[in-house]
Amino acid sequence: MRGDKVKVFVFFKGRSIVYKEQGKMKLLKFAEEIEEYGKVEQMPIMEGKRMYMILTPKK
Repeated sequence: MRGDKVKVFVFFKGRSIVYKEQGKMKLLKFAEEIEEYGKVEQMPIMEGKRMYMILTPKK
């Protein structure tokens, strides 16, 4: 492993933007699933129609 960071995002199409909370839950569930490999460096934030978070590998 090289120790690269990963940006994971959820893209909201059309009117799905009203379900921001569900997008946040999906990202947090993903982070929970890969907990043994990496940890959340930046919690989910909105940027336009995307919600993203940044993950870093565990040492």
